[in-house]
Amino acid sequence: MEIYLPIAQMSVHWLIVLGLGFGVGFLSGVFGIGGGFLLTPVLIFYGIPPGVAVATTASQIAGVTFSGVLTHWKRGTVDFKMGLVMVIAGLVGSAAGVWIFAVLRRMGQVEFGVQASYVILLGSVGAMMLNESIRTWRARKEGRPSHGRSSGQHHWIHGLPLKMRFRQSRLYISAIPPVVLGFIVGVLSAVLGVGGAFLMVPAMIYMLRMPTNVVVGTSMFQVLFVSASTTILHAVDNFTVDVVLGMILILGGVFGVQFGVRWGAKLRGEELRFLMALLVLAVGIGMALQFVLRPEDVYSLSGLS
Repeated sequence: MEIYLPIAQMSVHWLIVLGLGFGVGFLSGVFGIGGGFLLTPVLIFYGIPPGVAVATTASQIAGVTFSGVLTHWKRGTVDFKMGLVMVIAGLVGSAAGVWIFAVLRRMGQVEFGVQASYVILLGSVGAMMLNESIRTWRARKEGRPSHGRSSGQHHWIHGLPLKMRFRQSRLYISAIPPVVLGFIVGVLSAVLGVGGAFLMVPAMIYMLRMPTNVVVGTSMFQVLFVSASTTILHAVDNFTVDVVLGMILILGGVFGVQFGVRWGAKLRGEELRFLMALLVLAVGIGMALQFVLRPEDVYSLSGLS
């Protein structure tokens, strides 16, 4: 049965949308990501206008990650202090990102800007993650110590001022890197409709040297608040949040994330990073193909809505 989406101004089959929400929610639970970098391209592929896809995805991320945070909270795998530092910076970043999104929308460049940003960001992040995962596996196979993940190893971050102690992560580092990271993720959340965890998770592992099991729960905690803020700002400033579409996606995602969290707990950190790298690269390649493949409707004006 098809239903009409009032903001997107088109009809969709509710079972397909529900399945999309469940699938993305499952992957969110496995990798500790919001799933926006998957859901936004998928919705665009399905025909949802990019502006509506970006804003509505933010609402789906907020609903799904709330369920995931509760699960990780019960397991004691959320560093609330680290999460709060990133949330405060992320809220400032999301406000800046909504302003950038509104400027692009007035210029009629939302579709190109969103897709081009996805290709660049996912391609670079996915390639770096895949390269690190392969080097780690090779080092283990050859009996050499793997580099880049030891929490006790000192590097340039330990020379920065404003140090704070994060007991859950067993870290004593400057607050500057988490603040900068949270701000960037907030901007990306508003401009691309992503939670930003696909960028935040590797940065927390390789740059901040947090334990992988704590990273997953903490990233979800940060994504929850930033996505909720982005949804409100998009609804008020750009009027692009489709509530009907968002509610169906959230319903599927809430169930999917519960299965994903249980399945992801069975994987090792190296396996999680390798699979996530493949996922990120696959979505990036899919978005890049949109620039070279001939569209079904050559003269569509949907991107200007």
